[in-house]
Amino acid sequence: MSGTIDQLAGLSATTLLRFATAGSVDDGKSTLVGRLLHDSKSVLTDQLEAVERASAGRGQDAPDLALLTDGLRAEREQGITIDVAYRYFATPRRRFILADTPGHVQYTRNMVTGASTAELTVILVDARNGVVEQTRRHAAIAALLRVPHVALAVNKMDLVGYREPVFAAISEEFTAYARELGVPEVTTIPISALAGDNVVEPSAHMDWYGGPTVLEHLESVPVSHDLATCHARLPVQYVIRPQSAEHPDYRGYAGQIAAGTFRVGEDVTVLPSGRSSTVAGLELLGTPVDVAWTPQSVTVLLADDLDVSRGDLIVPSADAPATTQDVTATVCHVADRPLTVGQRVLLKHTTRTVKALVKEIPSRLTLDDLSQHPDPGRLVANDIGRVRVRTAEPLALDPYEDSRRTGSFLLIDPADGTTLTAGMVGEAFGGHRATPAAADEGWDF
Repeated sequence: MSGTIDQLAGLSATTLLRFATAGSVDDGKSTLVGRLLHDSKSVLTDQLEAVERASAGRGQDAPDLALLTDGLRAEREQGITIDVAYRYFATPRRRFILADTPGHVQYTRNMVTGASTAELTVILVDARNGVVEQTRRHAAIAALLRVPHVALAVNKMDLVGYREPVFAAISEEFTAYARELGVPEVTTIPISALAGDNVVEPSAHMDWYGGPTVLEHLESVPVSHDLATCHARLPVQYVIRPQSAEHPDYRGYAGQIAAGTFRVGEDVTVLPSGRSSTVAGLELLGTPVDVAWTPQSVTVLLADDLDVSRGDLIVPSADAPATTQDVTATVCHVADRPLTVGQRVLLKHTTRTVKALVKEIPSRLTLDDLSQHPDPGRLVANDIGRVRVRTAEPLALDPYEDSRRTGSFLLIDPADGTTLTAGMVGEAFGGHRATPAAADEGWDF
């Protein structure tokens, strides 16, 4: 078992980049992903043969690389991406988890899903069309989700004669917009996904460009998501009570560490109750260990017999977040039905789900000029706005800028379980923290 533990530790130390692709319909996202997989030799022979057969059936001489990711029948028939397609590949320099997200405005919610765990987002634009509304929406979502790196891939450069001024104008417009959103880093790359220019190999048609190819950028971008150094947080998923003669008093609290590191002997607090104890033991894959870190799934043993259940949060006593029933957040509304003031919802935060009430929708973001439309009264599908929510029970929330895991939540329809809204605690853009809404004792659950 110790060998397995060592292997897990070595795997966690290997550089891994999670990234997502986004862009408008027909900008070539799936073709870019297919080209990236094909030219980096990450496609199995039988997969490539299946794509070649399907392409030949359509009368195409060259394989349609978009079929490597567009797996649903409806996607192939319509020629668009509908669902998030995850792909795993590796080069000698780095491992990758890729999320190919839809471009159609109807499926913007899927982009939120794909980018929520990404360290980098590749946003495509058609060189003939430039920056459009959906480009701005995807850039805003990347900023909202605190994606550290954004790459703009100006695609279909072959259709504009590989002209540098076309690329320069699009690059300047997008970079200025992203900076207004507070995106910390933007890299722009001119490409032709169909022809393979600047995807894996440098283009022979754009000698005026001296930057990296898409793959070179993916392999070299700094990966700073060392969650082991963040505030330690363990949402309890399951209480283990074997009640066996061999271990009559065993009580373990199992879950995946959301962030940070836990050690045996450390003083911890269980939230929202606020009761404290000491870590008496840590078990990883049934083996006792002295230390555990994110994203390991562990069982925590406490020195004291506390009332701990699913949904509680175990944190270091010296670094415990405040609990609150008033949540101020920036949200992206993902459901077809609107979110309205006074609506009763469920709020899911880590493993905890509580009743909640939408008290106020102070503003909705206008994507064109990034202005705030005050008091819209409701949010509809794909809207980005601010909400204030009152919960029936206290929650331990971190600002989203500090922790993407414990600073995020979902609003759910209590009638049928539909996910309505994805929320990020605090301010959306610019790195400013929100001031919690004042408590309002008038809301009754």
